[in-house]
Parts: sequence; C-alpha cells; structure tokens
Amino acid sequence: MSADALRGTVTTVLADADGTLFPSEEPAYAASAGVTNRFLAELGAEREFSPGELQAMTNGKNFRAAAQELARGYGRDLAAAELDDWVAQEKDVVTAHLRAVLGPDPAVREPLRALAGRFGLAAVTSSASSRLDACLEVTGLAALFDPARRFSAEDSLPVPTSKPDPAVYALAGSELGVSPDEAVAVEDSINGALSAVAAGFPTIGTVQFVPAGERDAREAALREAGAFTVVRSWAEVADLLTA
Repeated sequence: MSADALRGTVTTVLADADGTLFPSEEPAYAASAGVTNRFLAELGAEREFSPGELQAMTNGKNFRAAAQELARGYGRDLAAAELDDWVAQEKDVVTAHLRAVLGPDPAVREPLRALAGRFGLAAVTSSASSRLDACLEVTGLAALFDPARRFSAEDSLPVPTSKPDPAVYALAGSELGVSPDEAVAVEDSINGALSAVAAGFPTIGTVQFVPAGERDAREAALREAGAFTVVRSWAEVADLLTA
C-alpha cells in the first residue's frame, strides 16, 4: 500500500483510542493495577504485579479479554456474572482516573481537525464505550467523533470481545458503509494492528505516545503485525493522507 494509493481512495480514518488519540494506556494500567491484583489474588497469584508488568502481559486487550486469559493461566473458567462484575469494577476505577489525568493536546486535536475537514473520523476501540466517551470529552475530541461513529469491542458487538479479534473493525466498516479501499486504520498496539489488518484495512502504526526508549522496538513490531508505515505524530498522519 502506498500513500499515493491511499490519497486516491480513502474517505474515512478509523482511529484506535487508547495510546493513539490520547496517552491513556500508562495511567489506565496504573489505575487498573489494584483491581487486577485483587482479581489475580483470588485466582491464586502469589505476588502482586506492577502496572508495567500488567501492561506488558495484556497490551492492546481490554480488561475482559485480559481477565479471561489470566484466569485460563490459573486453570479457571470464569462464570459470566463473575467476569462482568470484575469488568464493571475495573471500568469504573479506570474511567474516573482518566477523567482526572487526561486533558486536551493540540498536537492531536489540530491535526485531527484538519483531517476532519476532508475525511470522516471514527473511533474503534477495545475499551468500554463509557470510558471512550469520557476520554474524548476531557481531551476536547468529542466533537470530532460523532457518537454514531464510535465503536467498542466491549459494548458495540453482540458478544463482547477484544482486539486482536477483527470483529470491531468489521463492524465499523459495515456500519459506516466503507470498504477496506475506502478507510485507513491508525493503531499504536500490536493487537490493534493485527485486528485492523485482519479486517482488511490498511493500517498506519503510530508511536506518538510510546515511551521514547521503546519506540524503535514498537515500530518494528507494528510493521511485523502488518502496518504499512509507522509515524510518530498525528501531524504525520495528516501529511500522509493530505499531501
């Protein structure tokens, strides 16, 4: 996929949220760690895990998928009601924390405004809709993403799932009426890139909010996951699609 080919056909930008539209991943894992460690203790974990360890174990997946995976590692199959209770606890804690720590970022908002003048914007996330809505609100991005153009793997699908499952991207394409020739995804995580690529969408990797010391490794991993290019800012995304 070339940038020239994209500029000739793309009408829609499908943006991941956490780590892509705002730097929410590190604070989210910091807030989530208490709930996750209580959950792990009930499974039989013999020690607590740091937010960094938890992020490395589950990056790009929502808490529902992470909890199921962790439970299987301890030989447990969670009942639906039990899983739903843990998911609700984690969502409330993390959403409240993100409301408190996130804020507007001109380096994101201004390029997105430029893109919105030429493309339809949609958010495609593994996170819960309420968390997405809160983050868009406090970062000043809500007006750029119409509520009907926000897709959550936790809430928008008949059965909740998480990236790298491509279902949420497939749903977004279907609901928006866009084919893989007409939309491009922007993703920061490996699981997110795998999800978008599996759904057929050309994918731009971004490392804007990845810690500087990890960017080279993440860039290589995003390319391996199928991203056709990797950028370091939303300004580069805008340049790529509008030059």
